[in-house]
Amino acid sequence: MEKEGSEEKQRGENQEQEYLIEKFLEELRLRKYSSQTEKSYLRIIKEFLKSGKTLREFLLGYSNKSRSYVRSVYFALKFFYENALDEKFQEKIPLVKTKLKLPIILSREEIKKMIDVTENLKHKIVLMLLYYAGLRLDETRNLRWKDTDFDRKLIHVKKTKGENERIVFLHDNLKKCLEVYGIKSEGLILISERNKKYDKRSIQQIVKKASEKVGINKKVSPHTLRHSFATHLLEAGADIRYIQHLLGHKNLQTTQIYTHVANKNIKRLAKLL
Repeated sequence: MEKEGSEEKQRGENQEQEYLIEKFLEELRLRKYSSQTEKSYLRIIKEFLKSGKTLREFLLGYSNKSRSYVRSVYFALKFFYENALDEKFQEKIPLVKTKLKLPIILSREEIKKMIDVTENLKHKIVLMLLYYAGLRLDETRNLRWKDTDFDRKLIHVKKTKGENERIVFLHDNLKKCLEVYGIKSEGLILISERNKKYDKRSIQQIVKKASEKVGINKKVSPHTLRHSFATHLLEAGADIRYIQHLLGHKNLQTTQIYTHVANKNIKRLAKLL
């Protein structure tokens, strides 16, 4: 009888956990969290529910992880308590501040070499969308022909992080390349040989191979070209608020990281010596 009671209790706890997880997922989806965040948060909450630990004990188990990971665990728990359990998140857990990590920036010459050395026209367009339009990897994959205005030289970026649409300029170099490629009235700009949307891995490999071909020793990713886009605009004298809009940043502080890597003022200081 005692064993049956224990099993029944366990079944009840499992059902309760399944209900809470389902509610947790519903709340995430209602708020349009990305699938990547959903997977990350879900894994953390499942671990927490199985652990039987207090919030503090659970977080201490991640104390040897990176600052950003500890923050992810913290915010996953906070979201779970406030939206799935409908409870106030009262634990005063120290939230580790994110350590400032400066982005890797390429020079204009390095990027030009990467584009010039890329013979495949479609691959060249990938590099140009990342740099000349400052697009994120997913924004590049999702860009459609109808989102480009060749007369006004504008790109309407619709499928964005956080679903905040924005307008960016259509650079002449990119415009010319798209015209050679062959402008279409509809569909995705980037289609694989199998007539499907480019996957993330393909774009990452295009960037990696181009950087290796020209002998760049830095760790270059698609986002490196976006970082370089913002930094080069800042160095050329563009207002940081315009750059914020072009990048689609909600918070100006996110854009201000480029002030740490722009070398315009650093060069001026060197001349004082």
